[in-house]
Amino acid sequence: MVTVFSEKFGRTKEGREVTAFELHSDSGMRVKVLDFGCTLHSIIVPDQNGIPTDVVLGYDDITSYENGSCYYGATIGRYANRIGGARFVLDGKEYLLEKNSPNGHNHIHGVFSKRIFDVSVEDDVLVLKYLSPDMEEGYPGNLNLEIRYRLSENNTLEVAYTATTDAPTIINLTNHCYFNLNGQDGSTILDHKVKLNCDYFSEYDEFFAQTGKLISVENTPLDLRKEQTIGARFNDDYPKFRVCTGYDHNMILNGEPNELKLVGSARSAKTGIGLEVFTTEPAIQFYSGNFIHFDPVESGKNGIRYPKNGGFCMEAQHYPDSVNHPHFPTTVLRPGEIYSQKTLYRFNTASLKNHC
Repeated sequence: MVTVFSEKFGRTKEGREVTAFELHSDSGMRVKVLDFGCTLHSIIVPDQNGIPTDVVLGYDDITSYENGSCYYGATIGRYANRIGGARFVLDGKEYLLEKNSPNGHNHIHGVFSKRIFDVSVEDDVLVLKYLSPDMEEGYPGNLNLEIRYRLSENNTLEVAYTATTDAPTIINLTNHCYFNLNGQDGSTILDHKVKLNCDYFSEYDEFFAQTGKLISVENTPLDLRKEQTIGARFNDDYPKFRVCTGYDHNMILNGEPNELKLVGSARSAKTGIGLEVFTTEPAIQFYSGNFIHFDPVESGKNGIRYPKNGGFCMEAQHYPDSVNHPHFPTTVLRPGEIYSQKTLYRFNTASLKNHC
């Protein structure tokens, strides 16, 4: 059985009230979601000794979420990742977006992470909705978005996204959750074991814009098809790895498009907590938290200053900059069509005890 609770989380600088909604399962898993940014604030699961452990990074107050730069747990849109040159052409018309990436060359992520969503509860499902108006940030079409959080009894969080539009537009949604399966202890994730079902990654240039080329992971530090520690190859002299001081790559998932498939897994020897991620999306951005220490907010949860590599992300997504690379899977959404994707986060401790 799953129950849903709510509590006030604070007010934004504009005076709007922010509410936290918490889903509880009988297995001891608890998930907290903020209506601000449709943000995944916490996931608490029992470790191998039954101790409740919060395995995602975040902040304790709304002001930090407003001022932070890491997108902890936020829903990302209209377009996850980068659009090269902050421009695209759709049906012969050019659209210009804000050049808001750190290097000032590209558009990245969008503003959904700073918007307040409408929330309702349907049985044991948390439903969050947002209407992105026509030309918000330069994107065409009124976009109606719905995100559903459902917690199952087998320690699985399901996040289902749907969207419709009244004019041709582009869309690429994800959740920017950072995981640290050691818990909130200020440690890095370099000792985590990880495995990804990916034979290729997509190349980016010196400005982190996509080149359109897919590269085999064979004989590179991005070959994570066999389980290894995240930090095992951080010192490898591989230019496409060293440029971002670690993992920050669009990894192409093996499997059929639109079918729910296993992305990969991660686990902590310290807590015995393991994570499996499944998605219908064609790719993930695998990120090892290389720039967390540049966050202008002084501390995360419990006053902890998260270190470089303090969390990892497996952001289910379409390819970055797909609209400017016609051979990439399309991110165009037209009137009468329904954008739909589903991502599952499944936690397990029992099967990991033999590894600890």
